[in-house]
Amino acid sequence: MKEGLVKRISRLISASANALVDSVENATPQLVMEQAIREIDDAIAEVRDQLGKAEAAKYLSSKTLNDENNRHAALAEQIDIAVRESRDDLAEIAIAKQMDIEAQLPVLEKAIADADAEIRELNAYISALQGKKREMREQLREFAKASEHIANGVNGEQRGSSRSTADKVDQAEGAFNRVLESAGVPTVQSSADASKLAELEELARNNRIKERLAKIKSEA
Repeated sequence: MKEGLVKRISRLISASANALVDSVENATPQLVMEQAIREIDDAIAEVRDQLGKAEAAKYLSSKTLNDENNRHAALAEQIDIAVRESRDDLAEIAIAKQMDIEAQLPVLEKAIADADAEIRELNAYISALQGKKREMREQLREFAKASEHIANGVNGEQRGSSRSTADKVDQAEGAFNRVLESAGVPTVQSSADASKLAELEELARNNRIKERLAKIKSEA
């Protein structure tokens, strides 16, 4: 993976919301956090692109390795036939081809192993970025609710009236959804399909959590 992308991912993962907000002058916290979420989405897209290339490279190397092994086996049968027919000349040609194949096999096996390692690394980066995105979304949610609560208190004093807790929660949730919309993050209102995908992602993550817990218990 490109070194620049690795550094970018490391920066996104290690950054905190407070540090991001403090590092940008003349910008509202919402805008800063929106931009951070967009950056994370962009990074995930780039890593997925690299993942697709790594998986394609592994597939091609695996296919070539399988084909070469089949060729090697077929040549072995041909060598046996040539020996039985006392055709040493043909057997030598087949053996030479086998030796060429044998020289290529370790290279192909290493290419597959390297692709496997890259795929694991890229999947780990995607998981880390998705975790950071969940963290940023939660921080943005809390910020939106806090901002709405403050605004409600000021407006209530000015108008001399108050609203119900349910109304405040609804407005805070609406404000949060509007912030996410502007950041390009799908919400329930904006995309039912995106919501289902997010739910599926969370379900898979919960399953991994349960599997890890079961493993820990079994080793205790």
